[in-house]
Amino acid sequence: MKRFLLVAILSLATALFAFSQFGCAGPPTTPSTNANMATPAPTPDRAAIEKELLRIENDFARVLKERDGEAIRRVEADDIVEIIPDGSTTTKEQDIADIKAGNLSADSWQVFDAKVTVLDADAAFVTGRTVVKGGKAKGPDGRSMDISGEYRFVDTFARRDGQWKLVATAIVKIQQPAAVPTKPSPSPSGSPAMKASPAAKASPTAKPSPAIKASPAMKPSPATSPAKTKTP
Repeated sequence: MKRFLLVAILSLATALFAFSQFGCAGPPTTPSTNANMATPAPTPDRAAIEKELLRIENDFARVLKERDGEAIRRVEADDIVEIIPDGSTTTKEQDIADIKAGNLSADSWQVFDAKVTVLDADAAFVTGRTVVKGGKAKGPDGRSMDISGEYRFVDTFARRDGQWKLVATAIVKIQQPAAVPTKPSPSPSGSPAMKASPAAKASPTAKPSPAIKASPAMKPSPATSPAKTKTP
């Protein structure tokens, strides 16, 4: 009898222990899905991006004066798409050749109302106006044409291998420009007046600048064409 009672007590104790270990346990845990979650994109430094792109836009006056074709080579993407005022297109190599040859010149080359729109950490575009005074662009036939006037441009940039590249630019001439231009776009160097925009540039055959181009089809291009050039 005592033996039977002892066995019963041990059995009950074993059952209670098993229940405490498994009966009250929560549902089985599932593997964490954190490893499968996409890493959030880094927050773009808008102030830094704006500063760099305005610096590039503002460097065209210097590039034009010094015939700095290498600056164009550094800033324009090899596969850049450029549309000039007459509706034709040009290329990076043509922009470089036009700048080095001095096919584009101007007494004054200013960018106004430049606005940088940041899409993400590696993409942004710049819009604004380029006002050219005493502008001349030499065409393939050796004749020069007057490219003075006011132009509106849009330059699209992408960060590639850590460097901002002008990947697309388009510029059109404003047929009825405002009598008095508004405040020039801020220049990284502190000079409010002369600022070259990758959007305005004249190229004899291609398009020197997004805003102007030195050929019958002359068009200023944001990167190197008359209307725009990039800065190193």
